[in-house]
Amino acid sequence: MTKPEAKRSGVTAVSNTGKCATAASAAEEVTDGSVDPDCPDQSAVIKAKVIKQTSRESLHRRNMECEVYDDGTNTFFWRAHTVTVLFILTCALVYVTLLEETPQDTTYNTKRGIVASILVFLCFGVTQAKDGPFTRPHPAYWRFWLCVTVVYELFLIFILFQTVHDGRQFMKYIDPKLGVPLPERDYGGNCLIYDPGNTTDPFHNIWDKMDGFVPAHFLGWYIKTLMIRDWWMCMIISVMFEFLEYSLEHQLPNFSECWWDHWIMDVLVCNGLGIYCGMKTLAWLSMKPYQWQGLWNIPTYKGKIKRIVFQFTPYSWVKFEWKPASNLRRWLAVLGIIFMFLLAELNTFYLKFVLWMPPEHYLVLLRLVFFVNVGGVAMREIYDFMDDPKFHKKLGQQAWLVAAITVTEFLIVVKYDPNTIMLPIPFFIMQCWFLGIFLILIWTLWRFFIRDITLRYKETRRRKQEAPTDRDRPLGNGSTATPSGRSKLNGSSETLRQRKS
Repeated sequence: MTKPEAKRSGVTAVSNTGKCATAASAAEEVTDGSVDPDCPDQSAVIKAKVIKQTSRESLHRRNMECEVYDDGTNTFFWRAHTVTVLFILTCALVYVTLLEETPQDTTYNTKRGIVASILVFLCFGVTQAKDGPFTRPHPAYWRFWLCVTVVYELFLIFILFQTVHDGRQFMKYIDPKLGVPLPERDYGGNCLIYDPGNTTDPFHNIWDKMDGFVPAHFLGWYIKTLMIRDWWMCMIISVMFEFLEYSLEHQLPNFSECWWDHWIMDVLVCNGLGIYCGMKTLAWLSMKPYQWQGLWNIPTYKGKIKRIVFQFTPYSWVKFEWKPASNLRRWLAVLGIIFMFLLAELNTFYLKFVLWMPPEHYLVLLRLVFFVNVGGVAMREIYDFMDDPKFHKKLGQQAWLVAAITVTEFLIVVKYDPNTIMLPIPFFIMQCWFLGIFLILIWTLWRFFIRDITLRYKETRRRKQEAPTDRDRPLGNGSTATPSGRSKLNGSSETLRQRKS
């Protein structure tokens, strides 16, 4: 039954029987859990109420999405090329098998065999994997990163099942320069912003901190803002990570920084400026018209160039409204997102510490590029799963893999260097964390349990005071009706007359 039909059925039931009051009263009865047995058509009113609620949620969801116009042009660029990819892959394998002589180097053959296996899997995934929520610049691009996510998770599982020595020495197969313990750089030390003892350059401490990680911090938080799409969540994660660096600097010397490096250069300058630019970009993307035409349908060269550039912007835009305080499910989801973000940030430092990778190594950079490409898809899938669970009944594939990767990386850190992880946190720092967790727990109990129970009790009490009872209802002569024994059993005379009629 469609929504208008349900509404008409509800109105017909009310007018024909005379015993079902209105759709609103029927909705109140549904809320209270009571259904009038004398009203057989009340189920239609209930159904109309449910459909109305669902349509209201869908309308709210549509309001968060922008309008998109697409002329439906399907060019060679957008068509599936499964047969073409299969033909090229088969030709390459035939060439290796029949025309190329296999070298006698076992190490070289092992590396090439592993790389070839990964490439075949990527070819299959790019052409056959399920599409995600993003389609620009091309769905195959996001399918490629989905397959890379699977390969990276399998690599982490392999490293996890090795001994500490074998796992570190295995990294030499990727780069012979790895597998050697490296000293961590200490960012603390002299924390004077102006050093009068240095006559040549009193601000040398500031210039010493200006390395390649300063623009990386800015760019990283600019991209994270585009992923999360919420200023408050970004600022909370940024500040919380600085507190984590304070708390864990006894484990990793890399976390030891000056106070102004924490709060001025990181939080205010790099992170704050990146978040600000990200929010401005989000505002532009939410206001941007999304009208797509085929490239050959645009008459001017300027319009064609503009269309090519806009190919690298989103196909449509959805404004994220996390609303963590609206219900317990969303509150726990937001806490989980913040926790996983902070854990992934910590894994960046701990992984290169336990696997002996220098901070400037290309593998560290490739890992950051990997999370840039898969993080946005994962956040969109998490938001859809949290915001519209009736349509998105399971967590998205990219979000599932990113969560598994984050946990696996942390398990590698725990296995490869448990002594560092188990170094006791200073007592006063532990007290601060316990206080914060306790306050979050107290607020959760008050907001979603105590406050709701109190409001529900007050609402029930108010309804009882406002609703007049049959005992206190005045009669025509001004006196109140006192039900007799028969009335107590069979109801009032008014009710009996209604039943007879």
